[in-house]
Amino acid sequence: MLTIYNHEEDRYQQVEEPDPSLTYTYADYYRWRFLERLELLRGKIFKLAAANTIHQRLALKLAVSLYGHLKGCPCEAFIAPFDVRLPVKNRKRDDQVTTVVQPDVCVVCDPQKVDSRGVCGAPDLIIEILSPSNSQYDVCDKYDVYQESGVREYWVVSPMQENVMVSLLQADGKYDASTIHKPGDTLHATAVPGFSLDIRQLFTQ
Repeated sequence: MLTIYNHEEDRYQQVEEPDPSLTYTYADYYRWRFLERLELLRGKIFKLAAANTIHQRLALKLAVSLYGHLKGCPCEAFIAPFDVRLPVKNRKRDDQVTTVVQPDVCVVCDPQKVDSRGVCGAPDLIIEILSPSNSQYDVCDKYDVYQESGVREYWVVSPMQENVMVSLLQADGKYDASTIHKPGDTLHATAVPGFSLDIRQLFTQ
């Protein structure tokens, strides 16, 4: 069961799990306000587990570093929970968008993609932090969606392995062979010029 807020009746109510045979859109997602954190991938709903302490510390470090770097720049950093709608082939109407994600951290350099409800369009950089419950989801399912949507740079941060996997979008619309950055390395972002990250410092409290 899921708990949703029904705007028309001004009350919370319990509803059955979404039918896996159906495809949902952002119009559905926006109308039904779930108490649980959810994402929509190609029309299918995925529940998000609550972030643990390590996850939160890493997300905060990354967001603060990016925020400081981007001052005075048209690029802007956002941190979850924050809706990012990912249209495919410029199908941007609410009833056409079937993917809505809440990246742990993202950077958007085109102000026209930002509106009062979040972001509509591919961020330049997306960072996801792995947890035991979401590793397959972030590494495989989201990788494919981010590639298809045109996200220029995708980082997957692994607290357990203490590394960051980086995928860069190529001219053919596909990610290159991902590179792994470990303590002792300095990661230089491609989509955010001038931004670098000391991997050892990232994983040091």
